[in-house]
Amino acid sequence: MISNLASVSPKARIGKNVTIEAFATVYEDVEIGDDCHIYPNAIIFPDTIIGNGSKIFPGAIIGIVNQDLKYKGEKSNTVIGKNTIVREYATIHKGTAHRMTTKVGDNCLIMAYTHLGHDCLIGNNVIIANNGSLAGHITVEDFAILEGVVAAQQFVNIGAHSFIAGASLVRKSVPPYVRVAREPLQFIGVNTIGLARRGFDKEVIKQVEDIYRIIFVRGHNLTNALEIVENEMPATPIRKEIVDFIRNQKDGIVKGI
Repeated sequence: MISNLASVSPKARIGKNVTIEAFATVYEDVEIGDDCHIYPNAIIFPDTIIGNGSKIFPGAIIGIVNQDLKYKGEKSNTVIGKNTIVREYATIHKGTAHRMTTKVGDNCLIMAYTHLGHDCLIGNNVIIANNGSLAGHITVEDFAILEGVVAAQQFVNIGAHSFIAGASLVRKSVPPYVRVAREPLQFIGVNTIGLARRGFDKEVIKQVEDIYRIIFVRGHNLTNALEIVENEMPATPIRKEIVDFIRNQKDGIVKGI
């Protein structure tokens, strides 16, 4: 159902069983998948794709031109995955020449007043709580949880299954499977509860704990710690994922205990 009070461009592509409520605006070159719900006063700007089953709540702004002063109007887009919820007054800006897209994955919850800057890539099953603020060029991997009022500076990466405590300032990348808090932001443990809830085997969780004990707790510098992990820990996909993530962070990772 499309309200007579909604403004929907005839050049927008609207799927089946879509609800667009009064005073919502959908511009040209927007694609909205089946079973979506666009609430009042939400605005969907050009070059935006919204996947099946997603909900865009009142006042949310999706795909508006970004705030990057280097942006020259190049053709870029914004993509919202399937079954994702974008709550009230969240803002998601379109990409630039860096990545050409800003993307939120499937089954995400982007809570009220959150801002996702240009060229952010958000994985699947990610939760960003109220007033989260992500600058441009940030990657957030699958199942990460950012509590309320978390602010992250540009180009940081946030690993899969990580947990960032509320009101944290993220200036360095956060490795996968960890919990971080305090100021300056630091490792406070492995996200054991989250991993258990998602069905990780106890032995896998123990290996993650052993790896991060070497990296963050025993007082080694990071280069030596990674060498010890590779020499002493079993060569598993989890070990490779953690080591590769850390080595790929040009600007470093959060502090240890």
